Amino acid sequence: MSVDPHATQPVSIGALSSSLWRNRQLIAQMTRREIVGRYRGSFMGLAWSFVNPVFMLAVYTLVFSEVFKSRWPGGTDPDSKTQFAIVLFVGLIILSIVSEVLNRAPGLIVSNVNFVKKVVFPVEILPVVSMGTALFHALASIVVLLVALLLFNGTLPWTVIFLPLVLLPLVMLTLGISWMLASLGVFIRDVGQTIGIFTSVLMFVSPVFYPLSAVPEQFRPFIQLNPLTFIIEQAREVVVWGQPPDWRGLSLYGLAAAVVAWAGFAWFQKTRKGFADAL
Repeated sequence: MSVDPHATQPVSIGALSSSLWRNRQLIAQMTRREIVGRYRGSFMGLAWSFVNPVFMLAVYTLVFSEVFKSRWPGGTDPDSKTQFAIVLFVGLIILSIVSEVLNRAPGLIVSNVNFVKKVVFPVEILPVVSMGTALFHALASIVVLLVALLLFNGTLPWTVIFLPLVLLPLVMLTLGISWMLASLGVFIRDVGQTIGIFTSVLMFVSPVFYPLSAVPEQFRPFIQLNPLTFIIEQAREVVVWGQPPDWRGLSLYGLAAAVVAWAGFAWFQKTRKGFADAL
């Protein structure tokens, strides 16, 4: 079916909620197809989504506990050889969600030209599908993490039930930025190259390999401005240290993330009528 690619699109929060609800089955179907397609033709299939994090966790444990003799400052067990790898793995899971979604965002529309020009298709769901795929792989890594915690510590902290609430604001924030990047990627093709550099730098300015307390006092405010910092710290609190999250901080973060998500969606909807001409 043909569609007018220059038509004005609604930008309200209600329009966003309506689009996600109306297209929920399509989002689930495309996410499933993308996940299965990534492993299609391989001997182990979807099992790779669990093998990869198991392998990486084993490597982190070996390298940081046996080679570098690393210990996490302020950890519950200073003599633990596995704690550093566990804490590091939590940070990497958070980082991987953001990196995967943002790195793909600039090419989402460019690589789906037919959706823009020739068929009636809700292109605003493409970043949501990308997020769904990233969350699936993050879930596989989280399962591996929890199994490792159970094996190494003999128990799981009850506070792990709060992890979805900790991740939710980050998901909203990342989606908002993804909508913006998906739009900018149509008009400015250099965005795809730039975001790759940005996400690489993000790994080192986020407290993934080090605790926030290890950052010199004069540089700490800059690290705290990083939106990943708070979420990484809170994820470690609920998964590793067994502490409930900072509810006040999480609420403020969630409010800001919701604003960014809506702003990104509004930007995408306002600029999408120019996609067909740019493509």
